[in-house]
Amino acid sequence: MKSATVALVDDEPNILETVGFALRREGYRVDTYPDGLSAWQAFEERLPDVAVLDILMPRMDGLELCRRLRAESETLPILFLTSKDEEFDRVLGLELGADDYLVKPFSMRELMVRVKVLLRRLALLQNPGKVNAEDLLAVGSLALDLARYQASWSGRPIPLTVREFRLLLALARHPGHVKTRDQLIEEGYPHETYLAERTIDSHIKRLRRKFAEVAPEFDGIETVYGLGYRYRTE
Repeated sequence: MKSATVALVDDEPNILETVGFALRREGYRVDTYPDGLSAWQAFEERLPDVAVLDILMPRMDGLELCRRLRAESETLPILFLTSKDEEFDRVLGLELGADDYLVKPFSMRELMVRVKVLLRRLALLQNPGKVNAEDLLAVGSLALDLARYQASWSGRPIPLTVREFRLLLALARHPGHVKTRDQLIEEGYPHETYLAERTIDSHIKRLRRKFAEVAPEFDGIETVYGLGYRYRTE
């Protein structure tokens, strides 16, 4: 989706200039906004294909903007740009439904890869087509489409962000095995540097809530107190 529109929302002019330039060089259309309110006013007219948001901004912060965007679309890819010391806001952003985040300072190459992955997932969601057997993982009533980052329970779709899907996959690949939070970080997010154990707990809580909304009988993710989590075999 090289013709996709990327909305870049940040109150740092340098970020808007350098990141915007890098995205345009990759072939994306880029709309830049210096604060959350101006971005939201534009989004009320038309949503972008992917949103890259700073957290701390004037007039409307990234968390509120994320909440409003997620209320408009369950599938819109949302990526946060955060500072290293913004762990609480980062966790809250993930709870609000952000798909991914990058900690400043970040490499431009890494950002381009993250945007590409999010847009590829969106394209697959919009054009389901044929599912290859090698892209499927089935554990009892749970089915995971590894190419589209889609999950379903007894045929009922469960809307997950990219990060939530990765964490569920790390658990479901080893049903019955206890995974510590450090192991889940290593398996689910092998390239992360600043992911905290608390973030894993936040993802687990959100995963359970999403499954409960669609499949109240789901109890597949078990807490093993003092150790971590495991995927319960049926």
